[in-house]
Amino acid sequence: MIQLIQPVWQEKAPGVWSAVVGQPKGVTPLSAADCKPLTEALRRMGGAELPFARDEVQVEALAGGGYLLRLPLAEQEKLFGLGLQFMRMNHRGRTRYLRVNSDPKQDTGESHAPVPFYVTDRGCGVLVNTARVVTVHAGATVRADEQRADAARDRNTDRGWQATPVSAYVEIRLPAEGAEVLLFAGANALDTVRRYNLYCGGGTLPPRWGLGFWHRVPKLFSDREAVQEALEFRRRDFPCDVIGLEPGWHSRSYPVTYEWAHDRFPDPRSFVAELGLHGFRVNLWEHPYVSPEAPLYERLRPLSGNYTVWGGLAPDYTLEEAQVLYCSQHEEQHVRIGVSGYKLDECDGSELTNNSWMFPAHAQFPSGHDGEQMRQLYGLLFQKMTEDLYRRQNVRTYGLVRASNAGASSLPYVLYSDLYDHRQFVRALCNASFSGLLWTPEVRKAQNAEDWVRRMQSVVFSPMAMLNAWGDGTKPWSFPEVEHIVRHYIKLRMRLMPYLYTAFARYRFDGTPPFRAMPLVLAEAAEASGGADGGGGMGVPASRTDASAAGPSAAVVENTTDGAYGKTKAKEWDDQFMVGGDLLVAPLFAGEASREVLLPPGVWYGLETGERYDGGVIVTVQSGLERIPVFVREGAVIPLMPALDRAPRAGEKVPLDIVHFGDASGEALLYDDDGETFDYERGQHIWRKLVVRRNGDGSLTGEISDVSADESGGSEVRQHEAANEAGSAGDFYTYDSVQWHLGKRSLADLI
Repeated sequence: MIQLIQPVWQEKAPGVWSAVVGQPKGVTPLSAADCKPLTEALRRMGGAELPFARDEVQVEALAGGGYLLRLPLAEQEKLFGLGLQFMRMNHRGRTRYLRVNSDPKQDTGESHAPVPFYVTDRGCGVLVNTARVVTVHAGATVRADEQRADAARDRNTDRGWQATPVSAYVEIRLPAEGAEVLLFAGANALDTVRRYNLYCGGGTLPPRWGLGFWHRVPKLFSDREAVQEALEFRRRDFPCDVIGLEPGWHSRSYPVTYEWAHDRFPDPRSFVAELGLHGFRVNLWEHPYVSPEAPLYERLRPLSGNYTVWGGLAPDYTLEEAQVLYCSQHEEQHVRIGVSGYKLDECDGSELTNNSWMFPAHAQFPSGHDGEQMRQLYGLLFQKMTEDLYRRQNVRTYGLVRASNAGASSLPYVLYSDLYDHRQFVRALCNASFSGLLWTPEVRKAQNAEDWVRRMQSVVFSPMAMLNAWGDGTKPWSFPEVEHIVRHYIKLRMRLMPYLYTAFARYRFDGTPPFRAMPLVLAEAAEASGGADGGGGMGVPASRTDASAAGPSAAVVENTTDGAYGKTKAKEWDDQFMVGGDLLVAPLFAGEASREVLLPPGVWYGLETGERYDGGVIVTVQSGLERIPVFVREGAVIPLMPALDRAPRAGEKVPLDIVHFGDASGEALLYDDDGETFDYERGQHIWRKLVVRRNGDGSLTGEISDVSADESGGSEVRQHEAANEAGSAGDFYTYDSVQWHLGKRSLADLI
């Protein structure tokens, strides 16, 4: 007999409800990340209703222990998220086992960041706030008493046969002790994701330099070799902001000491200062496992788990004493000499892969947590410790991490992987936007010059533009025949920095992901055009002229598992994405000279070609190696700066170019602060509205206008003087002059 438990829901914020199932204990992802909801921003979003009544949510106590959570699912409802997924975007009809895994090569749900949060195209979001492994049956199970009469079909003769019959529920297997469950409502998928991000503390706002170009040097480079390689960027006219050091900066690594190797870096302070004089920041690679030769070893030994990794300690960083030891050493030897951040590697191991190097799930830690909990949260704990380390100095950091979980949106880290499939990397960039994550499709090597360029073009339109030369010593100029193309796109990245920085500010203040998958984009488009469904329908008809192609009415009934049985599977459009609200990026891969692109409704222009496209359709674009297809909305107002060799520092002034596209009126927000500190949280920042109006005689006029609290995400708004056409930039932190470029079709004459 099924034992049902009625969950008791409490409203935590407008459109957010929580219920506790069972008696969960110990640290959770939201507590590990120390999530502090942005209550005022959530209040401004207003209330929202779920697509089902909360009393329709069922909880069953299972006979073998644990609980089963059941949530209603409409027949055509699509389900996205569940962390950093490489294999697909819509998980409908699949079972997902959300366990951290350093080598996720199969479509099981295991991941570097197995976030137990999903969002549907009907505006329902669900988070299971637990450090335990969670199994999600995403419309993949049908009970006998719910079986439809026509579900059982003859596969031999009936073309309507489906591998996974349509299910009316999502079923989630909760841990034995139970868990907190949170429901998020929104008008559409994007609205719900915004609410989730704001509940987790808002998105991260990186330092401005974090959005420049990054280069990681080979693992055994010395200080002289690292400086010489950095200066080669300047000599060859390649922008670069960050030089990353790999394992060889340690006196010992695998396991690590966190101490400088004085044979390769005899004077770390002078080394960091020298790079700083040339405009470079320094980022240090590390992992959690502490060598017996580390000065920290003896003090951390009683604060560590009962299993080692590579002969090193696995400290229990849920303990404040262990955190203090780690942070004190890092502050003294790294932060105080000017190191700007970390690459947090190897915090994602799985005991079930071919490389079973991680501590096991049955490991025990002094806090009482076991290996399963610690492994699920290790990446999150390291992100939080290091972010706090810099926050105490009132300095922002930005770095890399190889594992994460729920609640990570406010933490200044970008995920990466040792896997290297270009298409999967682009899909991961899309999928990250559903779960409060950031991802870089970092470049390491290439099969040939074409592959090199296509990877470089993708990475410059990502949250972190990085070349990782740790293994083979590649450089941006490693393929001389295409060096000019790579330089062009790294410089375009630098020119777009005001636009990118504003997109991240929107992430921080109103939860809007700076990089967005197409279901979020189409939801936004449907909302803007008054669509009642909220968008997100990804089943697009073959017609190239149907203006409703991108809308929810175009959705078709599909089962995502049927491709394995030789049936046609609807395209998910997981190979294109939006950057900010106005740029659509459609990467090409080696061997391709053309591709299909789904353009949302409206008029679009090729960012660099000026070719005009009517949206709401699928278009086929041709593109030589020298171009990546990027599209800009008509009416878009894009702020640019010069292609400097590095990002402007606090107090440094640069000119601002404001580029308006097409004939239609348009507007955009522009954000600015000092680019380096947390003073922006105390009101030291500026929001401006960039407005272009079409006059009665057909001419265009641009102006910088005041911004209301609602338009700026509720931040404090400082007054300023308007700046029209060209002239003073008022009281911007970074910009000393403004030049307008109205009615453009492309950036061809500006870059």
